[in-house]
Amino acid sequence: MNAGVSLIRPGRHGAVFGFAGWSGSGKTTLVERIIAHISATGIDVATIKHAHHDFDADHVGKDSFRHREAGSRQVLVSSARRSAHFIEHHDNLEPDLEQLMDQLVPAELVLVEGFKRYPIEKIEVHRPSVGKSRLHTNDDLVIALASDESIPDCTLPFFDLEDVAGIASFILVQTKLKQAS
Repeated sequence: MNAGVSLIRPGRHGAVFGFAGWSGSGKTTLVERIIAHISATGIDVATIKHAHHDFDADHVGKDSFRHREAGSRQVLVSSARRSAHFIEHHDNLEPDLEQLMDQLVPAELVLVEGFKRYPIEKIEVHRPSVGKSRLHTNDDLVIALASDESIPDCTLPFFDLEDVAGIASFILVQTKLKQAS
C-alpha cells in the first residue's frame, strides 16, 4: 500500500490525474468521454496511455516505419496538422511516467490511463462482471470509484460510469482547475 501521497507534482505538465482498473473495465471508453467533456470547456488536455502489449502505431511500408526498421531509435514525423514521435526502447526498459510526461508539450491537464501502480491520484474504474478485485483497497491514491454497478461497501466518492459530467467536475475540483460548487 502506498502512503497516499502523489509523487508527481503539477509543474510544466499542469495538473495530473489518473484512471486505473483491470482490462475490460471500460477505462478507455470513460477516458475518451472525459477528454471530450473537459476539452469542450476550453481546458488543454493531454493524455498518456499505458499499453501492456508490444504495440505499434506505425505501419509497415510507411516512411517512418522504414526509418525505424533501418535502425533509427527515434523518428519524429510532422505535418501541419500533427506530429508523432516514435522511440524504440532497445533495452526493453519501459520509461516511467515522469519520463513520458517530460516528452509532452505543456498542457493544463494530463490524464493518465493505466499506470495503476504509479503514485498519482486516480479514479478506479471497476466492473464487477470482469471478476477482478478492487484496486482501492490497496492504493490510498485511488480517491474515487466509477462502476456500472453500485458497490455498497465502498467508502470513496462513487460515480456511475455514465456520469461523465460528474466525474469530469470531480477531476477538475481535485486538480484545482475548477472551484468546488
